[in-house]
Amino acid sequence: MPSLGELVAPRRLGTDFRWLLSASWTSNLGDGIALSAAPLLIASMTSEPILVASGAMMQFLPWLLFGLLAGSIADHRDRRRLVIIANAARAVVVAALVVFLVTGHATVWLVLATAFLYGTAEVFADTAGSTLLPMFVRPADLGLGNARLQAGYLVANQLAGPPLGAFLFAVGSFWPFLLQILCVTLAIVLISRIARTPVPSADEEADGADAAAKPHPIREGLAWLRRNPPVRTLVVIILVFNVTWAAPWSILVLYATEHLGMGPLGFGALTTASALGGLVGIGSFGWLERHVSFATLMRVCLSLEVVMHLAFALTTAPAVAFVIMFGFGMYAFVWGTISTTVRQRLVPMQLQGRIASVNMVGVFGGLVIGQLLGGLIAQAWGLTAPWWFAFIGSAVTLLVVWRSISHIAAAKPVLDEPAAPAS
Repeated sequence: MPSLGELVAPRRLGTDFRWLLSASWTSNLGDGIALSAAPLLIASMTSEPILVASGAMMQFLPWLLFGLLAGSIADHRDRRRLVIIANAARAVVVAALVVFLVTGHATVWLVLATAFLYGTAEVFADTAGSTLLPMFVRPADLGLGNARLQAGYLVANQLAGPPLGAFLFAVGSFWPFLLQILCVTLAIVLISRIARTPVPSADEEADGADAAAKPHPIREGLAWLRRNPPVRTLVVIILVFNVTWAAPWSILVLYATEHLGMGPLGFGALTTASALGGLVGIGSFGWLERHVSFATLMRVCLSLEVVMHLAFALTTAPAVAFVIMFGFGMYAFVWGTISTTVRQRLVPMQLQGRIASVNMVGVFGGLVIGQLLGGLIAQAWGLTAPWWFAFIGSAVTLLVVWRSISHIAAAKPVLDEPAAPAS
């Protein structure tokens, strides 16, 4: 019977993967602690809704400003070292916040500035970190590797971290952030144990003339994406489905407390139901990958997304909402694992950072657009209107891309060759 370590991180994935997994889980625990502690800190300083909402926006905004740059840098530098430097910057930023909290000089504006700086460092850490897995494991094992990373995100970031952060904040406002610093620092130590990751060889210039003729790295990545229909379509799907998803999620707290009458505890339990469903989905991913084609899984996940929006639009029963949210967690994290795995298999190693950054810009761009639309739609037509918008928008999008999904799942990996110059 295999040991627990073998079940969680099979030996065939290698030692470097185990260090990466340990670092990811540790870092996610720190982020999960801040997930609840940061909003509580801002809310303790101001009752202005726009300032409270700005806390999350300050961590989204860096992706839109620096996402493509982070991808370009990740493709031209030692990726392991970049993760270490970015995580060190995160630790320093939080340490400065702790100093201000302990001395009693913290203000809401300083906390918002901290959120922006932390989010900026996170852009570079996450972008470079997303390129490491394909460097360590075989393409056939990317699905399993991504599933294990997703499991750590669910347990540490979504389940264990938030309640721990809230408890520590009740003890003292600076305690959760001290623990967050400890988690990030430990993640740095774990990442440092990974063997040095070489800069992708395709970026080595033969001479000065070749360097002068080479297109700008960001334009090079965008040009490759434009010429690669499977990956391009996948990025568009993720962008649009994030717009439709974020619209109702932006007013989920009001929908749960006012429309369903669940109260604050019920709203918190909804997110827990999603995380528990995600654990079931991730736990079954290995079986699904062996027995069901990726094209079928992708269609099923996106179809369930459409049905979920419709179910939320129609229901008035809290019990039904919990079932829907549990199901959402199951398919959403399976979809996340599949989409990441497919993209990593299809993108050349020297472009992993840039294409991953385009994907993340699409994710957060979709979230920002969707949140704005959701608020406007709910203000004009009520709390269920964003769910109807999400249902119709996601259904139309799925019909448009239904046939393309087969081409995405069946596409062959691209050899690690230099991208052609942008025309």
